[in-house]
Amino acid sequence: MTPTITPEVIERLTDTARLLRRDVVTMIHLAGDGHPAPSLSVVEIITALYFQVMRIDPARSHWEDRDRFILSKGHACPTLYAALARRGYFSPDALPTLRHINSILQGHPDMKKTPGIDSTAGSLGNGISIGLGMALAGRLQGKEYFTYIITGDGELNEGVAWEALMAAKHHHAGRLIVFVDNNGYQSGGKIAEISGIMPLSPKFESFGWHCQEIDGHDIEAILKAVAAAQAELERPSIIVARTTKGKGIPFMEGNNAWHKGALSKEQLQEALIALGGIES
Repeated sequence: MTPTITPEVIERLTDTARLLRRDVVTMIHLAGDGHPAPSLSVVEIITALYFQVMRIDPARSHWEDRDRFILSKGHACPTLYAALARRGYFSPDALPTLRHINSILQGHPDMKKTPGIDSTAGSLGNGISIGLGMALAGRLQGKEYFTYIITGDGELNEGVAWEALMAAKHHHAGRLIVFVDNNGYQSGGKIAEISGIMPLSPKFESFGWHCQEIDGHDIEAILKAVAAAQAELERPSIIVARTTKGKGIPFMEGNNAWHKGALSKEQLQEALIALGGIES
């Protein structure tokens, strides 16, 4: 579905993104563990997809014609869980149970436990391969759904990602759209210092993908990039989204120490004050 872009849509999605950030920091505080900074860098992308772009029906989570979504960087699942809850897949009352035993919300997405999850995540690097399989399956079945993926830039250290990139172009998987959460960090430090993979776009283009670079926190830019990607039906599309790890929380932004951990009561209060705006 080609996304509609109006000032009213942008305002609504901006408010929703703020709400999801409040959910994320609160649920990780209550869990006592999680990955706050990697979750916060993908908020606008997930907000745009779930609340404006994707053709989905929360009442029919297994609807065969729905668009698919894979969070390849599965440790950022608190943002996905918040979006699913606010979109109506399950009650927001479940959010405080993140990482609890027997909760439907585990530390990584589990398609057997959580309504609305299309692919279980765990070991990094597999999302593009799984998404390619879904895209090709849709073609064989005569379906017209899109498959969206968010992968971390750190995941691109994995060879399986590049095998999938090569195969997707070979098979003309035009309904496959990948976002790279390009926040510049992985758990061990800066991407540029660990893998030297930059610049990204020339590499994707050399593999035959349609490639765009955007500000990953600019909702209008995200919607426009999706529209351009949807028009590229003969080749897969990749959107390099420049993001800030820990976006929205001043003491987290660009601070890789918040890759994993939980906010104290005082830090949670500081984060919620920084986010301001609407209440849940």
